[in-house]
Amino acid sequence: MIISFDIGGSAIKGGVAHSEADIRPLGRRPTPKDDFAAFVDTLRAIIAETGEQPRRLAFSIAGVVDPDTQRLTCANIPCIHGRNLAADLEAELGLPVLIANDADCFAMAEADLGAGRGHRIVLGAILGTGVGGGVVADGRLINAAGGFAGEWGHGPALASQAGNPPVAIPAYPCGCGQKGCVDTVGGARGLERLHKTLHEIDLSSQEIIDDWLKGEAKSARTIDVFVDLVASPLALTINITGATIVPVGGGLSNVEPLLAELDKAVRQRILRKFDRPLVVRSECRVEPGLIGAALLGLKAEADFVAS
Repeated sequence: MIISFDIGGSAIKGGVAHSEADIRPLGRRPTPKDDFAAFVDTLRAIIAETGEQPRRLAFSIAGVVDPDTQRLTCANIPCIHGRNLAADLEAELGLPVLIANDADCFAMAEADLGAGRGHRIVLGAILGTGVGGGVVADGRLINAAGGFAGEWGHGPALASQAGNPPVAIPAYPCGCGQKGCVDTVGGARGLERLHKTLHEIDLSSQEIIDDWLKGEAKSARTIDVFVDLVASPLALTINITGATIVPVGGGLSNVEPLLAELDKAVRQRILRKFDRPLVVRSECRVEPGLIGAALLGLKAEADFVAS
């Protein structure tokens, strides 16, 4: 039995997995952000809730493990930021621990149990508040040891002009320290930023989308530019990885007409041609972090037993 955790800035959620077909959520508790001892105690309480002794713990975290030092970057939870979290938790809890990025766990869930079933290479893409991603190849997460593979949202990749007719696009500063990243326009906050740049109007992403679906001209222009900007770096990522399916999660994935426009634009820009949708809505809509972490834990345990 594996226990998986989805660690967020506001809540810690737990799940128990006996097999790929038997993954069940446990309770959720507030995240102790500044007290590592309280953080560990919260994990102990969730483990005790199962009434069983797990073989392994697997974590989905909105952060990145450095593959060289194994230290975690997780700025929104100070008590675990900068730690070799796997080693620290193993010492505290006496169990093998696996740590993975939440976008990687999403990609794993989609590859095994979602829209990526039957595909050798799956690129999981997040279009939420910002942009993220992960890559699974032959059932294995590329970032098994940590790292940034699949993070197509970062790097100065944005076009300086976009839309029909073309309009100049600023190289917006990104939280990663670069300028002109896909993350600066590709998520919900980016869509709002883009609308403000084009029209000098402050609207929420939901308002922009609602207006676009009603045929409103300014929002239609924003969506046209948005799709043009996002499609090219996503197409390049597909060319590089060889992905044959791109399940999309995050809030914008709920807007299926937007995904259809993005899919059409992406398929026009990639080398390999598909006569079916490539950029699709994810199928694991409930707790993909928990599911993906559980799958990674089950695979790690199977590898351990086999060795």
